[in-house]
Amino acid sequence: MDKDTGKAFDYRLFKRLLRHVRPYLITFYGVAIAAILLSGFAVLTPILVGEIVDNAITNKDGQKLLTLTLAMVGVLLGEVLSQLYFNYYANWLGESVIKDIRIKLFNHLMGFKMKYYDNSSIGLLVTRAVTDMQRIGEIFSEGFFVIVSDLLKMLVVAIVMIVANWKLSLIVFAVLPIILYATRLFQKAMKVAFIEVRAQVSNLNSFVQERITGMKIVQLFTREEIEKEKFREINEKHQNAWLRTVWYNSIFFPVAEIVSSITVGLIVWYGGLQNVANISQEEYGTIFMFILLSSMLFRPLRQIADKFNTLQMGMVAANRVFKILDTDSNIQDAGTIEKASVKGDIEFQNVRFGYLENEEVLHGISFKVKAGETIAIVGATGAGKSTIINLLNRFYEINSGAILIDGINIKDYKLTSLRSKIAVVLQDVFLFADTIANNISLKNDDITIADMEEAAKQIGVHGFISSLPGGYTYNIKERGTMLSSGQRQLIAFLRAYVSNPSILVLDEATSSVDTYSEQLIQLATEKITEGRTSIIIAHRLATIKKADKILVMQDGLIVETGTHKELLKQKGYYQNLYEAQFLAEEVA
Repeated sequence: MDKDTGKAFDYRLFKRLLRHVRPYLITFYGVAIAAILLSGFAVLTPILVGEIVDNAITNKDGQKLLTLTLAMVGVLLGEVLSQLYFNYYANWLGESVIKDIRIKLFNHLMGFKMKYYDNSSIGLLVTRAVTDMQRIGEIFSEGFFVIVSDLLKMLVVAIVMIVANWKLSLIVFAVLPIILYATRLFQKAMKVAFIEVRAQVSNLNSFVQERITGMKIVQLFTREEIEKEKFREINEKHQNAWLRTVWYNSIFFPVAEIVSSITVGLIVWYGGLQNVANISQEEYGTIFMFILLSSMLFRPLRQIADKFNTLQMGMVAANRVFKILDTDSNIQDAGTIEKASVKGDIEFQNVRFGYLENEEVLHGISFKVKAGETIAIVGATGAGKSTIINLLNRFYEINSGAILIDGINIKDYKLTSLRSKIAVVLQDVFLFADTIANNISLKNDDITIADMEEAAKQIGVHGFISSLPGGYTYNIKERGTMLSSGQRQLIAFLRAYVSNPSILVLDEATSSVDTYSEQLIQLATEKITEGRTSIIIAHRLATIKKADKILVMQDGLIVETGTHKELLKQKGYYQNLYEAQFLAEEVA
Protein backbone atom coordinates (compact mmCIF):
# COMPACT_ATOMS: atom_id res chain seq x y z
CA MET A 1 0.00 0.00 0.00
CA ASP A 2 2.82 2.42 0.78
CA LYS A 3 4.00 2.50 -2.80
CA ASP A 4 0.52 3.40 -4.06
CA THR A 5 0.70 6.84 -2.58
CA GLY A 6 -2.04 8.30 -4.76
CA LYS A 7 -4.64 5.79 -3.65
CA ALA A 8 -7.10 7.63 -1.43
CA PHE A 9 -9.06 4.60 -0.30
CA ASP A 10 -7.84 1.01 -0.08
CA TYR A 11 -10.93 -1.18 -0.24
CA ARG A 12 -8.97 -4.36 0.52
CA LEU A 13 -7.59 -2.85 3.70
CA PHE A 14 -10.96 -1.41 4.72
CA LYS A 15 -12.64 -4.77 4.17
CA ARG A 16 -10.12 -6.31 6.54
CA LEU A 17 -10.90 -3.64 9.13
CA LEU A 18 -14.63 -4.38 8.79
CA ARG A 19 -13.99 -7.95 9.98
CA HIS A 20 -13.31 -6.47 13.41
CA VAL A 21 -16.74 -4.77 13.31
CA ARG A 22 -18.62 -8.08 13.21
CA PRO A 23 -19.04 -8.34 17.01
CA TYR A 24 -20.66 -4.88 16.94
CA LEU A 25 -22.94 -5.19 13.89
CA ILE A 26 -26.03 -3.87 15.71
CA THR A 27 -24.17 -0.67 16.61
CA PHE A 28 -22.72 -0.47 13.09
CA TYR A 29 -26.18 -0.63 11.49
CA GLY A 30 -27.56 1.78 14.07
CA VAL A 31 -24.91 4.36 13.17
CA ALA A 32 -25.64 3.79 9.45
CA ILE A 33 -29.37 4.43 10.04
CA ALA A 34 -28.55 7.57 12.00
CA ALA A 35 -26.46 8.77 9.04
CA ILE A 36 -29.43 8.25 6.70
CA LEU A 37 -31.76 10.12 9.07
CA LEU A 38 -29.30 13.01 9.32
CA SER A 39 -29.27 13.46 5.54
CA GLY A 40 -33.08 13.50 5.46
CA PHE A 41 -33.49 15.94 8.36
CA ALA A 42 -30.82 18.25 6.95
CA VAL A 43 -32.64 18.63 3.61
CA LEU A 44 -36.05 19.14 5.20
CA THR A 45 -35.00 22.44 6.80
CA PRO A 46 -34.32 24.34 3.49
CA ILE A 47 -37.53 22.88 2.02
CA LEU A 48 -39.54 24.18 4.98
CA VAL A 49 -37.84 27.59 4.69
CA GLY A 50 -38.88 27.74 1.03
CA GLU A 51 -42.44 26.81 1.98
CA ILE A 52 -42.53 29.46 4.70
CA VAL A 53 -41.41 32.18 2.27
CA ASP A 54 -43.71 31.14 -0.60
CA ASN A 55 -46.84 29.99 1.22
CA ALA A 56 -46.80 31.67 4.63
CA ILE A 57 -44.93 35.00 4.54
CA THR A 58 -45.85 35.97 0.96
CA ASN A 59 -49.52 35.05 1.51
CA LYS A 60 -49.48 36.44 5.09
CA ASP A 61 -50.89 33.16 6.40
CA GLY A 62 -50.20 33.13 10.16
CA GLN A 63 -51.60 29.67 10.78
CA LYS A 64 -49.43 28.12 8.07
CA LEU A 65 -46.43 30.04 9.39
CA LEU A 66 -47.00 28.56 12.85
CA THR A 67 -47.51 25.05 11.45
CA LEU A 68 -44.38 25.18 9.29
CA THR A 69 -42.34 26.71 12.12
CA LEU A 70 -43.39 23.91 14.48
CA ALA A 71 -42.49 21.43 11.75
CA MET A 72 -39.04 23.00 11.58
CA VAL A 73 -38.67 22.64 15.35
CA GLY A 74 -39.59 18.95 15.04
CA VAL A 75 -37.07 18.47 12.22
CA LEU A 76 -34.34 20.22 14.21
CA LEU A 77 -35.13 18.09 17.27
CA GLY A 78 -34.91 14.92 15.17
CA GLU A 79 -31.63 16.13 13.66
CA VAL A 80 -30.17 16.84 17.12
CA LEU A 81 -31.14 13.38 18.44
CA SER A 82 -29.81 11.65 15.33
CA GLN A 83 -26.57 13.65 15.55
CA LEU A 84 -26.20 12.76 19.24
CA TYR A 85 -26.66 9.04 18.55
CA PHE A 86 -24.40 9.21 15.50
CA ASN A 87 -21.52 11.00 17.26
CA TYR A 88 -21.54 8.84 20.40
CA TYR A 89 -21.90 5.42 18.84
CA ALA A 90 -19.57 6.10 15.90
CA ASN A 91 -16.88 6.93 18.47
CA TRP A 92 -17.89 3.97 20.64
CA LEU A 93 -17.57 1.65 17.67
CA GLY A 94 -14.14 3.05 16.78
CA GLU A 95 -12.83 2.62 20.34
CA SER A 96 -14.22 -0.93 20.54
CA VAL A 97 -12.56 -1.93 17.27
CA ILE A 98 -9.14 -0.55 18.24
CA LYS A 99 -9.42 -2.18 21.67
CA ASP A 100 -9.80 -5.56 19.97
CA ILE A 101 -7.03 -4.91 17.42
CA ARG A 102 -4.67 -3.61 20.11
CA ILE A 103 -5.20 -6.76 22.20
CA LYS A 104 -4.61 -8.89 19.11
CA LEU A 105 -1.44 -6.92 18.29
CA PHE A 106 -0.08 -7.18 21.84
CA ASN A 107 -0.74 -10.93 21.99
CA HIS A 108 0.96 -11.31 18.62
CA LEU A 109 3.99 -9.33 19.78
CA MET A 110 4.33 -11.49 22.89
CA GLY A 111 4.77 -14.57 20.71
CA PHE A 112 7.56 -13.15 18.53
CA LYS A 113 11.05 -14.58 18.50
CA MET A 114 13.72 -12.47 20.16
CA LYS A 115 15.24 -12.02 16.69
CA TYR A 116 12.32 -9.77 15.75
CA TYR A 117 13.01 -7.45 18.71
CA ASP A 118 16.72 -7.52 17.95
CA ASN A 119 15.93 -5.91 14.59
CA SER A 120 13.04 -3.62 15.63
CA SER A 121 12.82 -0.20 17.21
CA ILE A 122 10.94 -0.24 20.52
CA GLY A 123 9.76 3.34 19.94
CA LEU A 124 8.33 2.34 16.57
CA LEU A 125 6.44 -0.61 18.09
CA VAL A 126 5.05 1.67 20.82
CA THR A 127 3.84 4.04 18.07
CA ARG A 128 2.09 1.17 16.33
CA ALA A 129 0.38 0.00 19.52
CA VAL A 130 -0.71 3.44 20.74
CA THR A 131 -0.74 6.33 18.24
CA ASP A 132 -1.49 4.28 15.12
CA MET A 133 -4.29 2.48 16.92
CA GLN A 134 -5.98 5.78 17.69
CA ARG A 135 -5.80 6.72 14.02
CA ILE A 136 -7.54 3.46 13.13
CA GLY A 137 -10.34 4.28 15.58
CA GLU A 138 -10.82 7.65 13.87
CA ILE A 139 -11.63 5.84 10.63
CA PHE A 140 -14.98 4.96 12.20
CA SER A 141 -15.50 7.88 14.57
CA GLU A 142 -14.49 10.73 12.25
CA GLY A 143 -13.86 9.25 8.81
CA PHE A 144 -15.97 6.59 7.15
CA PHE A 145 -19.39 7.23 8.70
CA VAL A 146 -19.09 11.01 8.38
CA ILE A 147 -18.15 10.64 4.71
CA VAL A 148 -21.07 8.27 4.08
CA SER A 149 -23.45 10.65 5.88
CA ASP A 150 -22.21 13.62 3.86
CA LEU A 151 -22.43 11.73 0.56
CA LEU A 152 -26.01 10.73 1.34
CA LYS A 153 -26.78 14.33 2.22
CA MET A 154 -25.32 15.53 -1.09
CA LEU A 155 -27.30 12.94 -3.04
CA VAL A 156 -30.58 13.95 -1.39
CA VAL A 157 -29.77 17.64 -1.89
CA ALA A 158 -29.08 17.08 -5.60
CA ILE A 159 -32.39 15.21 -6.08
CA VAL A 160 -34.37 17.94 -4.28
CA MET A 161 -32.69 20.62 -6.39
CA ILE A 162 -33.53 18.91 -9.67
CA VAL A 163 -37.14 18.36 -8.61
CA ALA A 164 -37.54 21.93 -7.33
CA ASN A 165 -35.96 23.87 -10.26
CA TRP A 166 -33.81 22.24 -12.91
CA LYS A 167 -32.52 25.58 -14.26
CA LEU A 168 -31.09 26.70 -10.91
CA SER A 169 -29.79 23.16 -10.47
CA LEU A 170 -27.77 23.50 -13.67
CA ILE A 171 -26.03 26.58 -12.28
CA VAL A 172 -24.99 24.67 -9.17
CA PHE A 173 -24.00 21.54 -11.07
CA ALA A 174 -21.95 23.56 -13.57
CA VAL A 175 -19.68 24.73 -10.75
CA LEU A 176 -19.59 21.35 -9.00
CA PRO A 177 -16.90 19.71 -11.24
CA ILE A 178 -14.41 22.44 -10.27
CA ILE A 179 -14.62 21.64 -6.58
CA LEU A 180 -14.73 17.88 -7.25
CA TYR A 181 -11.50 18.12 -9.25
CA ALA A 182 -9.87 20.25 -6.54
CA THR A 183 -10.98 17.72 -3.93
CA ARG A 184 -9.46 14.84 -5.88
CA LEU A 185 -6.12 16.62 -6.21
CA PHE A 186 -6.25 17.45 -2.50
CA GLN A 187 -6.85 13.80 -1.54
CA LYS A 188 -3.89 12.55 -3.59
CA ALA A 189 -1.53 15.18 -2.19
CA MET A 190 -2.68 14.54 1.38
CA LYS A 191 -2.18 10.76 1.05
CA VAL A 192 1.49 11.28 0.22
CA ALA A 193 1.84 13.89 2.97
CA PHE A 194 0.30 11.67 5.64
CA ILE A 195 2.53 8.71 4.82
CA GLU A 196 5.47 11.04 5.42
CA VAL A 197 3.86 12.32 8.64
CA ARG A 198 3.47 8.79 10.04
CA ALA A 199 7.07 7.96 9.15
CA GLN A 200 8.36 11.07 10.91
CA VAL A 201 6.18 10.44 13.98
CA SER A 202 7.67 6.93 14.24
CA ASN A 203 11.22 8.31 13.88
CA LEU A 204 10.58 10.94 16.54
CA ASN A 205 9.08 8.43 18.99
CA SER A 206 11.94 5.99 18.45
CA PHE A 207 14.59 8.67 18.98
CA VAL A 208 13.01 10.07 22.15
CA GLN A 209 12.37 6.60 23.64
CA GLU A 210 15.94 5.44 23.05
CA ARG A 211 17.56 8.63 24.40
CA ILE A 212 15.41 8.70 27.54
CA THR A 213 16.15 5.01 28.17
CA GLY A 214 19.86 5.57 27.58
CA MET A 215 20.10 8.98 29.27
CA LYS A 216 22.82 7.76 31.63
CA ILE A 217 25.07 6.95 28.65
CA VAL A 218 24.24 10.28 26.98
CA GLN A 219 25.29 12.22 30.08
CA LEU A 220 28.20 9.96 30.96
CA PHE A 221 29.83 10.54 27.57
CA THR A 222 28.75 14.23 27.43
CA ARG A 223 26.76 13.76 24.23
CA GLU A 224 24.04 16.25 25.18
CA GLU A 225 24.90 18.77 22.45
CA ILE A 226 25.21 16.07 19.79
CA GLU A 227 21.86 14.55 20.76
CA LYS A 228 20.25 18.00 20.86
CA GLU A 229 21.37 18.60 17.29
CA LYS A 230 20.10 15.20 16.15
CA PHE A 231 16.78 15.85 17.87
CA ARG A 232 16.54 19.28 16.25
CA GLU A 233 17.00 17.70 12.80
CA ILE A 234 14.44 14.95 13.43
CA ASN A 235 11.98 17.41 14.96
CA GLU A 236 12.42 19.73 11.97
CA LYS A 237 11.60 16.89 9.58
CA HIS A 238 8.54 16.10 11.70
CA GLN A 239 7.49 19.77 11.59
CA ASN A 240 7.99 20.00 7.81
CA ALA A 241 5.91 16.87 7.25
CA TRP A 242 3.01 18.38 9.19
CA LEU A 243 3.45 21.80 7.54
CA ARG A 244 3.06 20.12 4.16
CA THR A 245 -0.43 18.99 5.21
CA VAL A 246 -1.17 22.50 6.52
CA TRP A 247 -0.07 23.97 3.17
CA TYR A 248 -2.43 21.72 1.20
CA ASN A 249 -5.28 22.62 3.56
CA SER A 250 -4.44 26.31 3.23
CA ILE A 251 -4.82 26.07 -0.55
CA PHE A 252 -7.86 23.81 -0.76
CA PHE A 253 -10.26 25.29 1.77
CA PRO A 254 -10.09 28.92 0.52
CA VAL A 255 -10.60 27.65 -3.06
CA ALA A 256 -13.62 25.63 -1.93
CA GLU A 257 -15.00 28.63 -0.05
CA ILE A 258 -14.60 30.93 -3.07
CA VAL A 259 -16.31 28.43 -5.39
CA SER A 260 -19.19 28.07 -2.91
CA SER A 261 -19.57 31.85 -2.65
CA ILE A 262 -19.54 32.24 -6.45
CA THR A 263 -22.29 29.62 -6.71
CA VAL A 264 -24.49 31.50 -4.20
CA GLY A 265 -23.86 34.71 -6.16
CA LEU A 266 -24.90 33.06 -9.42
CA ILE A 267 -28.10 31.72 -7.82
CA VAL A 268 -29.02 35.16 -6.50
CA TRP A 269 -28.09 36.81 -9.83
CA TYR A 270 -30.11 34.37 -11.91
CA GLY A 271 -33.08 34.38 -9.53
CA GLY A 272 -33.04 38.17 -9.32
CA LEU A 273 -32.77 38.46 -13.10
CA GLN A 274 -35.82 36.23 -13.50
CA ASN A 275 -37.68 38.31 -10.93
CA VAL A 276 -36.93 41.48 -12.88
CA ALA A 277 -38.42 39.67 -15.89
CA ASN A 278 -41.67 39.36 -13.85
CA ILE A 279 -41.20 35.82 -12.65
CA SER A 280 -44.00 34.76 -10.23
CA GLN A 281 -43.61 35.62 -6.51
CA GLU A 282 -43.69 31.96 -5.53
CA GLU A 283 -40.11 31.63 -6.82
CA TYR A 284 -38.65 33.68 -3.95
CA GLY A 285 -38.89 30.68 -1.63
CA THR A 286 -37.14 28.51 -4.19
CA ILE A 287 -34.25 31.01 -4.39
CA PHE A 288 -33.91 30.99 -0.60
CA MET A 289 -34.08 27.21 -0.60
CA PHE A 290 -31.38 26.93 -3.29
CA ILE A 291 -29.05 29.25 -1.40
CA LEU A 292 -29.32 26.97 1.63
CA LEU A 293 -29.15 23.78 -0.45
CA SER A 294 -26.07 24.91 -2.39
CA SER A 295 -24.32 25.58 0.88
CA MET A 296 -25.35 22.11 2.08
CA LEU A 297 -23.99 20.62 -1.16
CA PHE A 298 -20.58 22.29 -1.01
CA ARG A 299 -20.01 22.21 2.76
CA PRO A 300 -20.00 18.38 2.89
CA LEU A 301 -17.52 18.40 0.01
CA ARG A 302 -15.14 20.49 2.08
CA GLN A 303 -15.79 18.29 5.11
CA ILE A 304 -15.37 15.14 3.05
CA ALA A 305 -11.96 16.36 1.96
CA ASP A 306 -11.07 16.97 5.61
CA LYS A 307 -12.49 13.62 6.69
CA PHE A 308 -10.61 11.94 3.88
CA ASN A 309 -7.48 13.21 5.62
CA THR A 310 -8.60 11.36 8.73
CA LEU A 311 -9.53 8.30 6.68
CA GLN A 312 -6.17 8.30 4.90
CA MET A 313 -4.20 8.67 8.13
CA GLY A 314 -6.22 5.78 9.53
CA MET A 315 -5.54 3.68 6.44
CA VAL A 316 -1.81 4.37 6.63
CA ALA A 317 -1.87 3.44 10.34
CA ALA A 318 -3.92 0.29 9.66
CA ASN A 319 -1.49 -0.76 6.95
CA ARG A 320 1.43 -0.43 9.39
CA VAL A 321 -0.37 -2.33 12.16
CA PHE A 322 -1.50 -5.12 9.83
CA LYS A 323 2.08 -5.48 8.57
CA ILE A 324 3.08 -6.41 12.13
CA LEU A 325 0.08 -8.73 12.49
CA ASP A 326 1.03 -10.38 9.18
CA THR A 327 4.64 -10.83 10.27
CA ASP A 328 5.36 -14.50 10.76
CA SER A 329 8.07 -14.31 13.40
CA ASN A 330 6.49 -16.48 16.05
CA ILE A 331 8.14 -19.47 17.64
CA GLN A 332 6.28 -22.48 16.24
CA ASP A 333 4.41 -23.88 19.22
CA ALA A 334 3.45 -27.23 17.69
CA GLY A 335 4.45 -29.31 20.70
CA THR A 336 1.89 -31.53 22.44
CA ILE A 337 3.79 -32.66 25.55
CA GLU A 338 2.81 -30.95 28.79
CA LYS A 339 4.44 -32.31 31.94
CA ALA A 340 3.77 -31.35 35.53
CA SER A 341 7.49 -31.72 36.24
CA VAL A 342 10.71 -32.84 34.58
CA LYS A 343 13.79 -34.50 36.05
CA GLY A 344 16.14 -32.05 34.41
CA ASP A 345 18.35 -34.12 32.10
CA ILE A 346 19.61 -31.82 29.33
CA GLU A 347 21.38 -32.75 26.11
CA PHE A 348 22.63 -30.61 23.23
CA GLN A 349 23.19 -32.70 20.08
CA ASN A 350 25.40 -31.08 17.42
CA VAL A 351 23.56 -27.75 17.76
CA ARG A 352 24.29 -25.11 15.14
CA PHE A 353 22.91 -21.60 15.36
CA GLY A 354 23.45 -18.06 14.13
CA TYR A 355 21.63 -14.82 14.91
CA LEU A 356 22.22 -13.69 11.33
CA GLU A 357 21.94 -15.77 8.19
CA ASN A 358 25.26 -17.34 7.13
CA GLU A 359 26.92 -16.17 10.37
CA GLU A 360 27.04 -19.08 12.81
CA VAL A 361 27.60 -18.42 16.51
CA LEU A 362 27.52 -22.07 17.61
CA HIS A 363 29.31 -24.56 15.37
CA GLY A 364 27.80 -27.89 16.28
CA ILE A 365 28.14 -28.13 20.07
CA SER A 366 27.21 -31.22 22.05
CA PHE A 367 27.08 -31.81 25.81
CA LYS A 368 24.97 -33.52 28.48
CA VAL A 369 23.82 -32.37 31.90
CA LYS A 370 22.44 -34.98 34.31
CA ALA A 371 19.45 -34.18 36.50
CA GLY A 372 20.54 -32.30 39.63
CA GLU A 373 23.99 -31.58 38.20
CA THR A 374 25.55 -28.09 38.13
CA ILE A 375 27.66 -27.14 35.15
CA ALA A 376 29.58 -23.92 34.68
CA ILE A 377 30.20 -22.38 31.27
CA VAL A 378 33.26 -20.19 30.88
CA GLY A 379 34.87 -18.48 27.96
CA ALA A 380 35.79 -15.13 26.51
CA THR A 381 33.15 -12.58 25.47
CA GLY A 382 31.42 -13.70 22.27
CA ALA A 383 32.25 -17.36 22.76
CA GLY A 384 28.53 -18.30 22.69
CA LYS A 385 27.79 -18.77 26.40
CA SER A 386 24.60 -16.66 26.57
CA THR A 387 23.40 -18.15 23.28
CA ILE A 388 23.04 -21.52 25.02
CA ILE A 389 20.63 -19.91 27.50
CA ASN A 390 18.59 -18.36 24.70
CA LEU A 391 18.30 -21.63 22.80
CA LEU A 392 17.33 -23.72 25.83
CA ASN A 393 14.31 -21.47 26.36
CA ARG A 394 13.50 -21.43 22.61
CA PHE A 395 13.88 -17.68 22.33
CA TYR A 396 15.48 -18.51 18.99
CA GLU A 397 15.18 -21.53 16.69
CA ILE A 398 18.34 -23.54 16.08
CA ASN A 399 19.63 -24.03 12.54
CA SER A 400 20.28 -27.73 12.99
CA GLY A 401 20.81 -30.38 15.63
CA ALA A 402 18.57 -31.00 18.64
CA ILE A 403 18.12 -29.95 22.26
CA LEU A 404 16.59 -32.55 24.58
CA ILE A 405 15.12 -32.34 28.07
CA ASP A 406 14.54 -35.72 29.71
CA GLY A 407 15.25 -37.28 26.32
CA ILE A 408 12.48 -35.32 24.57
CA ASN A 409 13.15 -32.68 21.92
CA ILE A 410 12.20 -29.27 23.33
CA LYS A 411 10.15 -28.63 20.15
CA ASP A 412 7.83 -31.44 21.25
CA TYR A 413 6.97 -29.65 24.50
CA LYS A 414 4.25 -27.03 24.62
CA LEU A 415 6.10 -23.73 24.80
CA THR A 416 4.43 -22.62 28.05
CA SER A 417 5.11 -26.01 29.62
CA LEU A 418 8.78 -25.89 28.59
CA ARG A 419 9.43 -22.39 29.88
CA SER A 420 7.54 -22.99 33.14
CA LYS A 421 10.14 -25.67 34.02
CA ILE A 422 13.10 -23.32 33.45
CA ALA A 423 13.97 -20.26 35.53
CA VAL A 424 16.54 -17.77 34.30
CA VAL A 425 18.49 -15.07 36.12
CA LEU A 426 20.13 -12.87 33.53
CA GLN A 427 23.11 -10.60 33.96
CA ASP A 428 20.98 -7.65 32.85
CA VAL A 429 18.12 -7.88 35.35
CA PHE A 430 14.82 -6.43 34.17
CA LEU A 431 12.32 -5.26 36.80
CA PHE A 432 8.94 -3.63 36.19
CA ALA A 433 7.75 -0.33 37.62
CA ASP A 434 5.81 -2.07 40.38
CA THR A 435 6.14 -3.39 43.92
CA ILE A 436 8.84 -5.85 44.91
CA ALA A 437 6.15 -8.47 45.57
CA ASN A 438 4.71 -8.15 42.06
CA ASN A 439 8.19 -8.30 40.55
CA ILE A 440 8.88 -11.51 42.43
CA SER A 441 5.57 -13.26 41.73
CA LEU A 442 4.90 -11.54 38.39
CA LYS A 443 1.32 -11.37 39.68
CA ASN A 444 0.98 -15.16 39.89
CA ASP A 445 -1.92 -15.67 42.30
CA ASP A 446 -0.48 -19.02 43.37
CA ILE A 447 2.51 -17.25 44.96
CA THR A 448 1.54 -15.52 48.21
CA ILE A 449 3.44 -12.95 50.26
CA ALA A 450 4.06 -15.69 52.84
CA ASP A 451 5.64 -17.86 50.11
CA MET A 452 7.90 -14.98 49.10
CA GLU A 453 8.96 -14.24 52.65
CA GLU A 454 9.77 -17.89 53.34
CA ALA A 455 11.75 -18.20 50.09
CA ALA A 456 13.55 -14.92 50.81
CA LYS A 457 14.60 -16.17 54.26
CA GLN A 458 15.93 -19.40 52.76
CA ILE A 459 18.23 -17.62 50.29
CA GLY A 460 19.14 -14.83 52.72
CA VAL A 461 17.49 -11.78 51.13
CA HIS A 462 14.52 -11.24 53.49
CA GLY A 463 16.52 -8.86 55.65
CA PHE A 464 17.37 -6.48 52.84
CA ILE A 465 13.78 -6.44 51.52
CA SER A 466 12.35 -5.85 55.01
CA SER A 467 14.70 -2.89 55.47
CA LEU A 468 13.09 -1.06 52.53
CA PRO A 469 10.15 1.35 53.13
CA GLY A 470 7.06 -0.83 52.91
CA GLY A 471 9.08 -4.02 52.54
CA TYR A 472 7.55 -6.22 49.85
CA THR A 473 5.10 -3.46 48.86
CA TYR A 474 7.94 -1.03 48.08
CA ASN A 475 7.57 0.37 44.55
CA ILE A 476 10.94 0.14 42.80
CA LYS A 477 9.95 2.39 39.84
CA GLU A 478 10.82 1.77 36.21
CA ARG A 479 13.50 -0.90 35.65
CA GLY A 480 14.12 -0.99 39.42
CA THR A 481 15.99 2.31 39.53
CA MET A 482 15.32 2.62 43.29
CA LEU A 483 17.54 -0.42 43.92
CA SER A 484 21.26 -1.02 43.49
CA SER A 485 22.48 -3.45 40.84
CA GLY A 486 23.20 -6.03 43.53
CA GLN A 487 19.73 -5.66 45.03
CA ARG A 488 18.14 -6.04 41.60
CA GLN A 489 20.15 -9.23 41.12
CA LEU A 490 18.89 -10.58 44.45
CA ILE A 491 15.28 -9.86 43.50
CA ALA A 492 15.88 -11.79 40.26
CA PHE A 493 17.28 -14.74 42.26
CA LEU A 494 14.21 -14.73 44.50
CA ARG A 495 11.88 -14.49 41.48
CA ALA A 496 13.51 -17.60 40.01
CA TYR A 497 13.50 -19.46 43.34
CA VAL A 498 9.78 -19.00 44.15
CA SER A 499 8.83 -20.39 40.71
CA ASN A 500 10.34 -23.72 41.88
CA PRO A 501 11.93 -24.63 38.51
CA SER A 502 13.30 -28.01 37.52
CA ILE A 503 16.11 -26.35 35.57
CA LEU A 504 17.92 -23.20 36.61
CA VAL A 505 20.01 -20.98 34.36
CA LEU A 506 22.18 -18.25 35.90
CA ASP A 507 24.23 -15.51 34.34
CA GLU A 508 25.71 -14.63 37.71
CA ALA A 509 27.55 -11.38 37.03
CA THR A 510 28.85 -9.64 40.16
CA SER A 511 31.43 -7.28 38.70
CA SER A 512 29.38 -4.19 39.52
CA VAL A 513 28.08 -5.08 43.00
CA ASP A 514 29.42 -4.36 46.45
CA THR A 515 31.04 -7.00 48.68
CA TYR A 516 27.95 -7.43 50.90
CA SER A 517 25.64 -7.96 47.89
CA GLU A 518 28.18 -10.38 46.38
CA GLN A 519 28.15 -12.45 49.56
CA LEU A 520 24.34 -12.56 49.49
CA ILE A 521 24.40 -13.52 45.81
CA GLN A 522 26.86 -16.33 46.55
CA LEU A 523 24.61 -17.62 49.34
CA ALA A 524 21.56 -17.32 47.08
CA THR A 525 23.36 -19.17 44.29
CA GLU A 526 24.26 -22.07 46.57
CA LYS A 527 20.71 -22.35 47.90
CA ILE A 528 18.88 -21.93 44.63
CA THR A 529 21.00 -24.49 42.74
CA GLU A 530 20.65 -27.09 45.47
CA GLY A 531 19.01 -30.28 44.17
CA ARG A 532 18.17 -29.01 40.69
CA THR A 533 19.83 -29.01 37.29
CA SER A 534 21.77 -25.78 36.94
CA ILE A 535 23.62 -24.14 34.08
CA ILE A 536 25.74 -21.21 35.21
CA ILE A 537 27.65 -18.74 33.11
CA ALA A 538 30.34 -18.38 35.72
CA HIS A 539 31.96 -15.09 36.67
CA ARG A 540 33.33 -16.15 40.07
CA LEU A 541 35.98 -18.72 40.87
CA ALA A 542 33.95 -20.09 43.80
CA THR A 543 31.15 -21.11 41.46
CA ILE A 544 33.53 -22.71 39.00
CA LYS A 545 35.23 -24.81 41.70
CA LYS A 546 31.89 -26.10 43.01
CA ALA A 547 30.52 -27.02 39.59
CA ASP A 548 30.19 -30.72 38.78
CA LYS A 549 31.46 -29.99 35.30
CA ILE A 550 32.90 -27.01 33.41
CA LEU A 551 32.35 -26.35 29.71
CA VAL A 552 35.07 -24.19 28.22
CA MET A 553 33.91 -22.32 25.10
CA GLN A 554 35.89 -20.58 22.41
CA ASP A 555 34.51 -19.12 19.17
CA GLY A 556 31.25 -21.07 19.32
CA LEU A 557 32.83 -24.42 20.17
CA ILE A 558 33.26 -26.42 23.37
CA VAL A 559 37.02 -26.82 23.43
CA GLU A 560 37.46 -28.44 26.88
CA THR A 561 35.26 -30.22 29.43
CA GLY A 562 35.98 -31.35 32.99
CA THR A 563 36.21 -30.26 36.62
CA HIS A 564 38.33 -27.33 37.73
CA LYS A 565 41.25 -29.57 38.77
CA GLU A 566 41.01 -31.75 35.68
CA LEU A 567 41.09 -28.77 33.35
CA LEU A 568 44.08 -27.20 35.11
CA LYS A 569 45.99 -30.43 34.62
CA GLN A 570 45.33 -30.31 30.88
CA LYS A 571 47.27 -27.02 30.69
CA GLY A 572 45.15 -25.86 27.77
CA TYR A 573 42.78 -23.02 27.02
CA TYR A 574 41.12 -23.19 30.46
CA GLN A 575 44.41 -22.69 32.25
CA ASN A 576 45.12 -19.57 30.18
CA LEU A 577 41.60 -18.29 30.91
CA TYR A 578 42.01 -19.11 34.60
CA GLU A 579 45.30 -17.23 34.83
CA ALA A 580 43.87 -14.23 32.96
CA GLN A 581 40.50 -13.95 34.77
CA PHE A 582 40.40 -15.95 38.00
CA LEU A 583 43.90 -16.28 39.44
CA ALA A 584 43.89 -12.81 40.99
CA GLU A 585 40.62 -13.66 42.75
CA GLU A 586 42.14 -16.83 44.20
CA VAL A 587 45.24 -14.98 45.39
CA ALA A 588 43.03 -12.33 47.00
